[in-house]
Amino acid sequence: MVSNRPSARVPFQAAQCTESPTIIEFGGLRTHCNSCGLRNLCIPTGLAPEAMRQLDQIISHRRGVRKRDTLYRPGDAFTALYAIRLGTFKTVVLAEDGREQITGCHLPGEIIGMDGIGEQGHACQAIALEDSEVCFLPFDRLEKLAHALPVLQANLYRLLSRDIRRDQDMMMLLGSRSAEERLALFLLNLAGRYQALGYSPSEFVLRMTREEIASYLGLKLETVSRLFTRLQEEGFLQVEGRAVKLLDATALRHLIGH
Repeated sequence: MVSNRPSARVPFQAAQCTESPTIIEFGGLRTHCNSCGLRNLCIPTGLAPEAMRQLDQIISHRRGVRKRDTLYRPGDAFTALYAIRLGTFKTVVLAEDGREQITGCHLPGEIIGMDGIGEQGHACQAIALEDSEVCFLPFDRLEKLAHALPVLQANLYRLLSRDIRRDQDMMMLLGSRSAEERLALFLLNLAGRYQALGYSPSEFVLRMTREEIASYLGLKLETVSRLFTRLQEEGFLQVEGRAVKLLDATALRHLIGH
């Protein structure tokens, strides 16, 4: 069945099995923004060649993170932003009753770590949903460069604004939509983001489990499972494991009133 989306395969030769999160440094492997296929979705958008060169100089290294391992957790000191180069991450906070609440699903080209800017410490946990790789952007150096490069500063503001709007959209989703509408919006949102990456907007693999999707959408696991079955029976989509094919995206949009 599906997906034309390449799976992230990171060379983890140096990794060892330990109790701590597996983070692999690629110190000798420089990633240059001007040769990165995600540059138009990430911080370098619209930068002139000289500005791109200066940005390259502050990207000190890349990090590989194994599936289900943690990039940062609540209480960790904030030192950097992370541009996802390969793979997918979820962000998680601990609810008052002790349950984990998933607050985001993040794809290649997106920036994570911005939750730590205000208090200089992270408030959530970022966990890789598959073998992934991020570019390490030391925030002190990035901030200094942004002051000197108005386009870069505008890009940072745009990314911060997008993060805030995503949080607001999520609050609206959880507060005013039915369970069926929540799932439809989630699938259409993923489809649009995959399309922006150059992948198929109709066929993709869900990196989150049904349980994780339920947490993200504020639903029960059995509700999500029942909705997938109903949407498939009604001809909206086709599901095989985590592989999803949207058969009628227009009907899904009508379902949410678009």
